[in-house]
Amino acid sequence: MSAPGISEKYDAAMKLKNTDLQACINGLKAIVEEHPEHVHSHMALAVCLHRHGQFDDAIHHAKRVTEIEPNDAFSFTQLSVIYQRCGKIFEAEDAMARARVIQGTTPHH
Repeated sequence: MSAPGISEKYDAAMKLKNTDLQACINGLKAIVEEHPEHVHSHMALAVCLHRHGQFDDAIHHAKRVTEIEPNDAFSFTQLSVIYQRCGKIFEAEDAMARARVIQGTTPHH
């Protein structure tokens, strides 16, 4: 039997998010160590680490998503939400402004 692929590892980690948050985080961290560009794992880590009270790490992973996908408005929207939940309102507003620019919804002067 072959080793589980990235999707199987991700699914296995995510199944633990409501029953064993630390095990979920550990599984996701293992994925990004092996596959540093795996966007979904970084997104999930941002949310799970926030829930676990690890705000700086949550922000790090949310920022990593924007580095991997710099033209994806959702990446910046998620970063904004993570910043907001961590009490960093200025940074949250800045990230949301970047999302709006990417979406093309910012009024031009």
